[in-house]
Amino acid sequence: MFYGRPPAVRSSRALHPSREGERIRQSWRRQKGTQEKIAHIWSIQKGIPKQIKTQQIPNNMKILVLNCGSSSIKYKLFEMESKEVLAQGGIEKIGLPDSFLQVKLPNGEKVKFEKPMPEHTVGIELILEKLVDPQIGCIKDLKEINAVGHRVVHGGEKFNKSVLITPEVKKQIIECIDLAPLHNPANLKGIDAIEKILPGVPQVAVFDTAFHQTMPDYAYMYALPYELYEKYAIRRYGFHGTSHRYVSARVCDFLGVDPKGKKIVTAHIGGGGSCTAVMDGKSVDTSMGLTPVEGLVMGTRSGDLDLGAATFIMDKEHLSTAEFNNLVNKKSGLLGVSGVSSDCRDIEAAINEGNKRADLARKMFIYRLKKYIGAYAAAMNGIDILVFTAGIGENDPYIRAEVMKGLSFLGIELDEEANKVRGEERVISKKGSKVTVVLIPTDEELMIASDTKALI
Repeated sequence: MFYGRPPAVRSSRALHPSREGERIRQSWRRQKGTQEKIAHIWSIQKGIPKQIKTQQIPNNMKILVLNCGSSSIKYKLFEMESKEVLAQGGIEKIGLPDSFLQVKLPNGEKVKFEKPMPEHTVGIELILEKLVDPQIGCIKDLKEINAVGHRVVHGGEKFNKSVLITPEVKKQIIECIDLAPLHNPANLKGIDAIEKILPGVPQVAVFDTAFHQTMPDYAYMYALPYELYEKYAIRRYGFHGTSHRYVSARVCDFLGVDPKGKKIVTAHIGGGGSCTAVMDGKSVDTSMGLTPVEGLVMGTRSGDLDLGAATFIMDKEHLSTAEFNNLVNKKSGLLGVSGVSSDCRDIEAAINEGNKRADLARKMFIYRLKKYIGAYAAAMNGIDILVFTAGIGENDPYIRAEVMKGLSFLGIELDEEANKVRGEERVISKKGSKVTVVLIPTDEELMIASDTKALI
């Protein structure tokens, strides 16, 4: 079995930038000067040294994890010896007048701070300010932060594991902007902000796509003219890799089994959703493709769609590529079919009120998930373990039960009482079930922090 890119292409092909990708790259470069000015002013005001030299890393190192979206930043600060979360929160609506930071305190209370944040550097400035705040902070000095781990959405074929961020790594992330024009620029903004505000602190990139780089070529290739792969890297990459990697490893620890020889299907189902086939601890197939649109029915994404239907709709509705992209990414899925919401809780409430479209949307959601799990049973010649994770997977007993009932041909036997659990690690199949079904809450941030610790 061949894993990775075909040898003939591995060293010969470079990405051909699209016009849109080049526009985004130029915009990102223009913003760097502004970021530098803001960081310099902030460092003077706060008395932060221009250079924070990396010192000997203590056993109880503290690692900050950042997940920068186009208009948001999520963060967690870990103490790595105990894996305790010292601080967590998130910023929303960056670039809008009503932007805010919400901090979750250790007692569960949430505190909101409203502040105009025109770009990510200002947002990260505010996060760091609150980490050392005498009232709600958890550290006395920013020098206590030993490293920063970043979620980076797309590493293309360049990265099959997490890496220390260097100028060369940043250059390669920029080269992948064409493949993730909405995500990679935002991820880069977070990296740049830390470079300016906390210079000298090591940073690590953890890629959503890296875990799936072990897929065999016959699984990741599209049956398109091969030249399109050579020119533009058109292939299936998959996403949610950090989550799939975490839960596929964690379930083996939880059950006390060796990943080697095990056939595992991980179902990450939340607002976005994907299914992954894992053999011997490695991803061999996954439901998302070149972009996160392919695969399962999701909150607002269509999932699998006939390309002929795509061109038909574009012609009939006179849609541009950008408009069609918006249709399948933000107006489809549970929201598009139900006309109610992208949230399964709202869908359930509508069903209870007799809404037939909401009922149809949920049935489609369940059916598509069953199809993929069944397909991966065929791909791997069986399943030993099925894992549910993410928002819906962890908290919707009904959907889990319906999926499992539809897979009884695999020998899955549902433990109805055990399945009532929400958000806890638990076996939810009966003792004699041929497939062990387990609920494992995902922890992508801990995975990022652990990778960061291993690399510094």
